[in-house]
Amino acid sequence: MKRRQFVQGTAAAAVLGAPHLSGLAQQTVTLKFHTFMAPMSNVWLTMHKPWMEKVEKDSGGRIKFEGYPAMQLGGTPVQLYDQARDGVVDIVWTLPGNTAGRFPRVEAFELPFMMNNAEATSKAYWEYVQTQAPDEFKETHVIALHVHGPGMFHSATKQIRSVADLRGMKVRGPTRQITKMLGSVGATPVGMPLPAITDALSKGTIDACAIPWEVVPSIKVHELTKFHSEFDNTGAALYTTTFVMAMNTAKYNSLAPDLKRVIDANSGMAASAWLGKTQQSNDPAGRKTAVDRGNTIYQFTAAQRDEFIKLSGNVDDEWVADMDKRGFKGAQLLSTAKALIAKHGKG
Repeated sequence: MKRRQFVQGTAAAAVLGAPHLSGLAQQTVTLKFHTFMAPMSNVWLTMHKPWMEKVEKDSGGRIKFEGYPAMQLGGTPVQLYDQARDGVVDIVWTLPGNTAGRFPRVEAFELPFMMNNAEATSKAYWEYVQTQAPDEFKETHVIALHVHGPGMFHSATKQIRSVADLRGMKVRGPTRQITKMLGSVGATPVGMPLPAITDALSKGTIDACAIPWEVVPSIKVHELTKFHSEFDNTGAALYTTTFVMAMNTAKYNSLAPDLKRVIDANSGMAASAWLGKTQQSNDPAGRKTAVDRGNTIYQFTAAQRDEFIKLSGNVDDEWVADMDKRGFKGAQLLSTAKALIAKHGKG
């Protein structure tokens, strides 16, 4: 399995450049890793824990982790990035989009119908930030940047078979650009962090949510909804969400040189691609939970995809205009993001 390849496999070790540590090294460091994901979620079990285990192994046990899923160290998901910035914790995994408009240039990857392969798009996202927005996360030391697999609709009230079915439906979206997309196709967008979805569906605060398949079991969406609507994998996905794994800069700088090399060897494009690939690889298992409950899954036609793309095109235009107002070249950023996704999709 992919977890085994990353944690134990020689191929993964070669790709990520695991360093050989000197037996003379002295320093031992314990790092606190904090995130909002549930302890039984695929993200925690197949991405975060294996990453931490590999760093511990590569360091010869001189880097140790205390893992805190489900906001166990306090605060809210919206505060995670600042917790890493301020040194409240050492490493976080979170959504830049939790703080709307704070990291505007990376929103290019959250625009409608940008991707359908998380591994390739994660590589593109990493390269884009290095070349187009190197100061976007300047308040922290960035370890990895990635996206999840294709997002789709999960509804408690009715089957979504067309754009028309979305009109008036209260649909949860994770970030600013995705809620704009939901509004552009006629839904009533409701922004909220992932952990809030379970309560919102159970109370009827929302009628549906937009999330990828892999996260469905951990927040019981397969139990709280009966209908699912997806796009096939022959074209671009409805949306994806960007993630950042970031470390407190002072903590990183305090590490011994060889321990810095361990972190560096488990960072960057290769680590970003692995995270994206692993997250999307959990989609089939998430989908199966809905199938096993007898839920109804609808797949949009190519013509319906085209209608969604047409109606949501204004979201791209508004983002470009927003970037221009902020002093960035919006059209260039968008075209670069698309070109990088295409480039890495060929590899």
